[in-house]
Amino acid sequence: MLRRQFLQMSTAMASPWALSHGHAQAPAYPNRPITILQGFAAGGNADTIARTVGNELAKTLGQPVVVEAKAGAGGTIAAGTVARAQPDGHSLLLATGGHTAAGALYKSLPYKTVDDFAMVSTITFFPFLLVTQADAKPATLAELLAKAKAAPGTVSYGSAGIGSTHHMAVELLARMSRTQLLHVPYRGDSASLGALLSGDIPLIIAPPTAVMANIKAGKLRAIATTGAQRWPGLPDVPTVAEQGVAGYDVSSWAGLMAPAGTPRPIVDRLNAEVQKVLQLPAVRTRLEDMGGEVRGSTPEEMRAMVAAQTEKWTQVVAEAKIPQQ
Repeated sequence: MLRRQFLQMSTAMASPWALSHGHAQAPAYPNRPITILQGFAAGGNADTIARTVGNELAKTLGQPVVVEAKAGAGGTIAAGTVARAQPDGHSLLLATGGHTAAGALYKSLPYKTVDDFAMVSTITFFPFLLVTQADAKPATLAELLAKAKAAPGTVSYGSAGIGSTHHMAVELLARMSRTQLLHVPYRGDSASLGALLSGDIPLIIAPPTAVMANIKAGKLRAIATTGAQRWPGLPDVPTVAEQGVAGYDVSSWAGLMAPAGTPRPIVDRLNAEVQKVLQLPAVRTRLEDMGGEVRGSTPEEMRAMVAAQTEKWTQVVAEAKIPQQ
């Protein structure tokens, strides 16, 4: 009896001692709603990906997941907000390929593209399509590039904006094909699509989701896909590499990041839950219907990919003499 009483007293005394010596148990994660910021318009690609994954993460994590669009400056406003957030796993960034493009294009960002973030996991990868009006000439990318070589700077193209991955992808194409293409930036995919449909621009680059409805309706024609392999959604459309630009391969991506300094156990928990969510048939179908290849990663794999793409686009900006913003 005396021994039992001694143990009970020892246990009671241990708790305040542990608290006073820094041994308090960390609060459970998550203990409040999680916010996923994305830096583009509500209802667009990034927003849809964030909501598709976020809705399922809420179920597995047991807390609401709120997706917030914080558009502007090529996604850098949202990225800067998350970089400055408390590193406790409750503020996340749905980053896209534009994150690395911005890291190359902007002179002074309020964050470091790689070092100010704890990578969680990639989610999906998707190519871009080069698209013209259905009856436009030239009818192939090879013919279009030949025209651009014959008359440098006369072939124009529209993109979702200066410094977007779309923009960088075509500048890389111009450099690798030794041509000059005239960039006409728009405010997002919807604006560039509208310009193409109205005949204001002869060519745009856009993700599949932005243009597939009009391709299926016969109003537009995809003349190339930017990935290393043909896109399954349009298997008859050749890649850029197949049309004479050997080695060309550009795919955009989406993935989750947390602020740098987020404890590794939280990062690992988030990574594990993302991998589970990406195996759900409904999630995979939704992301694949958007034109993506569903592909998760380890935090280390994502970090290496982000670093490599930032370096790649930095070289493109320098060689194409794109003015830094």
